[in-house]
Amino acid sequence: MSRRALSRRTSALLAAGAIAVGSLIVGPAAQAAPGVTATFAKTQDWGTGFEAKFTVANGGPSAISSWRIEFDLPAGTSLGSYWDALVTRTGDHYVASNREYNGALGVGASASFGFVGTGSGAPLNCTVNGAPCTGGGGGDTVAPGAPGSLRVTGTTSNSVSLSWTASTDNVGVTAYDVYRGTSVATTVTGTTATVTGLNASTAYTFAVRARDAASNTSGPSNQVSATTQPGTNPTGGRGAPYLFLGWGNPPAPATIMSATGVKWFTMAFVLSSGGCNPAWDGNRPLAGGIDAQAIQQIRAAGGDVVPSFGGWSGNKLGPNCSTPQALAGAYQQVINAYGLKAIDIDIENTDEFENAAVQDRILEALKIVKAANPGIQTIVTFGTTTTGPNSWGNRLIERAAAIGAGVDVFTIMPFDFGSSNIGTDTINAATGLKNKLKTTFGWSDAQAFGHVGISGMNGLSDQREVTTAQTWTQLRDWSKSNGLARFAFWAVNRDRGGCDGQVSSTCSGIPQADWEFTRITAGF
Repeated sequence: MSRRALSRRTSALLAAGAIAVGSLIVGPAAQAAPGVTATFAKTQDWGTGFEAKFTVANGGPSAISSWRIEFDLPAGTSLGSYWDALVTRTGDHYVASNREYNGALGVGASASFGFVGTGSGAPLNCTVNGAPCTGGGGGDTVAPGAPGSLRVTGTTSNSVSLSWTASTDNVGVTAYDVYRGTSVATTVTGTTATVTGLNASTAYTFAVRARDAASNTSGPSNQVSATTQPGTNPTGGRGAPYLFLGWGNPPAPATIMSATGVKWFTMAFVLSSGGCNPAWDGNRPLAGGIDAQAIQQIRAAGGDVVPSFGGWSGNKLGPNCSTPQALAGAYQQVINAYGLKAIDIDIENTDEFENAAVQDRILEALKIVKAANPGIQTIVTFGTTTTGPNSWGNRLIERAAAIGAGVDVFTIMPFDFGSSNIGTDTINAATGLKNKLKTTFGWSDAQAFGHVGISGMNGLSDQREVTTAQTWTQLRDWSKSNGLARFAFWAVNRDRGGCDGQVSSTCSGIPQADWEFTRITAGF
């Protein structure tokens, strides 16, 4: 079986905004104190959802040993994943209590907990330890003034720099949301920002809104337009089938290149060799091993590679690296080892894909990598439904937009549906992804398709769906005509005949000429 075995298809997921509800032991009963307040602020807002936090502050006159915040969310808004609190829900009413490590607050001390929400609302009827969250003062309901004089201060082939005049507020502005079209491209605390991850020779529109600590949002600034400079958008191997040297009788890459005309390979898989240390398959070194030798062979033949981090099996870097900075450092080791033009982050396993903290860590790490390696292409690969991303895939895309991760290509794996028509389901899934990108980033259809990738499975899938060479050719031609960014399959190791009816690591399971799917992919 492949590294993308049957179970690579994600299990049933929690609906967006779902939250566990039950009886939770939260320690001693919360005590009321006149000076305890709880302040709500949205730290990121991407239109269809947001990331937010409550900060509990003890203004005295005495220490408290625990805290408890209660609030309601309006219809259409709900709380999803959360951290640094224990949360229960009854209808639209939420109760958040301290964890064992952040309940005790001396006078002047504070603690916070965060969460991800869906919708656009904000908490109502907030109390902390039974008293109003504002400390009895009624709260701040005055929105900041709109930022002024938004202007373009610079452009490159993939970025636009902006500046504006600060807003005024009765309490104080805490953040500025920079909108590209209708979606938040980045959030900053100052009055300048650079929006990255853009296409060359492309027109974009921008506006800015200010926010205060109570999450009051200003009206928009003036709108400005900017066109990025001419340049070559990173390609990163548009047609780059997976090649895995640790499995399935791997062929010599130079032989495949000569026989098919393919130039790029997606090399699987970089994993953790223990902690935050990258290695091929978790045990083969970056330097001097068979993988490094294969990369030299590919480049000597005029090609190049996209190393892929993750996959279904094995010990992943995402959960093992404790911070985005550490994870970016692990990615950087591989980038430096081979002087890479592109990397692929394959987050199909549930320990990465269905984990909000790890998703965020990966995206933050990719943002760091993009800043440190101008021009590198970053690809994120994940599972899909027949109609596009599921709730976790939607979250991934929304978070990438919210933090300005600059992901160049979102690639779906359209198989293991139990499908009887893999061609139609693949097109529908890719179109659903395009629509999600269009809505989230404010792109046109053409721009959104330019950030979509497909990674299929040649021949028989793990669920015995059939992708024939004819179907793969039709999908290639559809992808080319719609301007997709990436076209790949799992895997070159299986691109051989000779095992009809079998799901195997060394052949496709259907009648075919050797390397036929690679030859078709090379035409992309």
